Amino acid sequence: MANFAIMGFGIVGSGVAEVLRMNGESIARKLGEPLNLKYILDVRDLSATPYAKQAVKDFSVLENDPELDVVVESIGGAKVALEFTRRALLAGKHVVTSNKELVATHGKELLAIAKEKNVNYLFEASVGGGIPVLRPLFQCLAGNQIQEIVGILNGTTNYILTRMVKGGVTFAEALKEAQSKGYAEANPAADVEGLDAGRKICILSDLAWGREVRPEDISIQGISHLDLKDVDIASKAGYRVKLLGRALRLEDGRQAAYVAPHLVPEDCPIAPVDDVFNAIMIRGNAVGDVMFYGRGAGDLPTASAVMGDVLDALAHRAKRRDLGWSESAPLIRQEQDLPLFWYLRSESAPEGGEKLAEGAYITGPLSVKDARELAEKVNAAALLPVLR
Repeated sequence: MANFAIMGFGIVGSGVAEVLRMNGESIARKLGEPLNLKYILDVRDLSATPYAKQAVKDFSVLENDPELDVVVESIGGAKVALEFTRRALLAGKHVVTSNKELVATHGKELLAIAKEKNVNYLFEASVGGGIPVLRPLFQCLAGNQIQEIVGILNGTTNYILTRMVKGGVTFAEALKEAQSKGYAEANPAADVEGLDAGRKICILSDLAWGREVRPEDISIQGISHLDLKDVDIASKAGYRVKLLGRALRLEDGRQAAYVAPHLVPEDCPIAPVDDVFNAIMIRGNAVGDVMFYGRGAGDLPTASAVMGDVLDALAHRAKRRDLGWSESAPLIRQEQDLPLFWYLRSESAPEGGEKLAEGAYITGPLSVKDARELAEKVNAAALLPVLR
């Protein structure tokens, strides 16, 4: 019998317990032994729940149990979760998480501890919720040199943009709807300002090229300043506006990563991805373009990915998964010399610009710096990158 624990019994943690309840028999068959939920660590009183016998409040119980194989971290954040993850790895426990903040900001350190202690630190659910993308990137596409990753990485912003396009509502109105449906938090800054997507594109970049990219080192722009007028112009001209995380490997070996709202051509496979769904496109030099699509959040979809990592950690107890990235990437900021195409809304036509609609143009390729200078010169009311 294999034993595991859940730290943090919120949406994801309770979802993991539910997946085990629903699918325990098939999980045991695939694992080759029963999987037992031995502990649930949470500050709340769980005595009135079906999990009263597993409930504990002291982390050292998990830390000091030699029979505990895997710890699922679903606390969130990078404070208590970081301390408990460090201690679990140092105690020789495999750790599985969906915590993108922790992985993006401390993944290099935690993977180094896991390597030292010969245990697994796995985080499939940290990007794309239930969408399997990290393992295919690291394993199935291992024979490729990854050239580019681009994706819709946040379901909340995608829902808001869908409502702006299809409902003709303003950003503020769409955000209120998202909050009423439980898609957006009372404080939605991490979503609408692009930080959540920024953490995820950093993790994808880290795995693709084996070099650390930190969220504070990349350009991140959200959707809170989007004007419905630009969304409408783009839609009528054959484009959709999407918040994209993008990572590229340049010919000289340097990397670039950023997050920004883009104009996406309607014939691009990610353009029709709407509502809370996510989509991630990966380009390899052998396979070409592949796309991963599905629910990027939610209790059971995310728990599905977590449980997959639990089984993977147990299957590789003797020979751990080496997912580590080492030195920091030779990174260029979007502002420097990454050439992009740009949408401008201005009464004055930019030199060489392609007219998209009355008072709207596409120009480029230009660096961010040059594009901003051009926008200032022509007194542009809007400036957005175009995916090409």
